[in-house]
Amino acid sequence: MDDALSRLREDPVMAAVIEEHDPYTEPEWDEEFERLVVSVINQSISTAAANAVKERVYALFDGPITPEAVLDAADADLAAAGLGEQKTRYVNNAAEAFLERDLTREGLADHTDAEVIEDLTAIHGIGEWTARMYLLFVLEREDVLPLGDLAVRRGIEELYNDGGELSRSEMREIAEAWRPYRSTGTKYVWAAYEAD
Repeated sequence: MDDALSRLREDPVMAAVIEEHDPYTEPEWDEEFERLVVSVINQSISTAAANAVKERVYALFDGPITPEAVLDAADADLAAAGLGEQKTRYVNNAAEAFLERDLTREGLADHTDAEVIEDLTAIHGIGEWTARMYLLFVLEREDVLPLGDLAVRRGIEELYNDGGELSRSEMREIAEAWRPYRSTGTKYVWAAYEAD
């Protein structure tokens, strides 16, 4: 983390963000599958709505959210908790994939980022955004820049262009200064965006 922060501080904008929001802390996830379910919940809805759905989904389980627990749960209960029919199918698909092949940190340790994205997006209902969240938060890969995330794009625009629109190529160019620690840069962009 020290190397990442040293590198990011070379960017004056990011140095100011780090000064204001350091240290950035992220919840730890014992269960890799649980974090994938959370990413599915977060797809295409606001943070407030996602948090409400997450609470209701968590309330359905006595322990951790595992593939077995999801497959044992009644689809109607998952849907009624806020997942709806479509996302219920998605988390069931993910649960089956987890049981069929090793998608844990250990199982994907020798996979490149591109291979992880390919493996995860092969699961119906898991898109590139969700795969990148998995790379970032579960596999803790150091150089992920998820420009498919609206908050990341808006955060970069706020920090680097006074809220004015930037193209994704312009954002990639800005984030070049963070390499090879774009994941840490992304987390600080989120911290700044969520603080506003």
